[in-house]
Amino acid sequence: MGSAQPVPVDRAGVRTYHRAPMSTALPESVDVARQVQARRTYEGSLPLASMHRLRDSLAADEGEARYAIEFGKDAFGISFVALRVEAGLPLVCQRTLDVFVLPVAIDQRLGLIAREDQEASLPEGYEPLLVPDGQLDLAGVVEDELILALPVVPSKPGAPLDWSDAPAGAAVEEERPNPFAVLGALKKH
Repeated sequence: MGSAQPVPVDRAGVRTYHRAPMSTALPESVDVARQVQARRTYEGSLPLASMHRLRDSLAADEGEARYAIEFGKDAFGISFVALRVEAGLPLVCQRTLDVFVLPVAIDQRLGLIAREDQEASLPEGYEPLLVPDGQLDLAGVVEDELILALPVVPSKPGAPLDWSDAPAGAAVEEERPNPFAVLGALKKH
């Protein structure tokens, strides 16, 4: 066999990668205490098709959500997970019934709590994330935040606000004279 020639990966000539060139799959479940202690970060993307609960609200399941997840502890000793998600969600406009892509950008800091009564101790700017058994499904958290970002009534930006009570195709009635106009004329005399 002939000798294999190396294939250049980068066009700019950079030979060292400081990050993996592809996003790795998120673990199915993580131990929150270990992630916080290690100040672990995850970056990558998830296909919209893999988000079963979100998929029911979408017009199509093509596309992906890019995420950055960072575990840590703040100056007050509060364990948190910082979540940044960007996605284009294909929705059906309820005014025009056209499919449009809603750009979503989420930047959320979630305070990790083991019991509901700990929610009151979270500082302002933190949303509570209940983790009673210490295990967390990261893909599920990304999906939950995207579901929360969905509008109640999707409307395509710039969609017309025309409104008509008449059924489609109904002819517009001509204005008829008021039958009481004659009485008004008699009253003037």
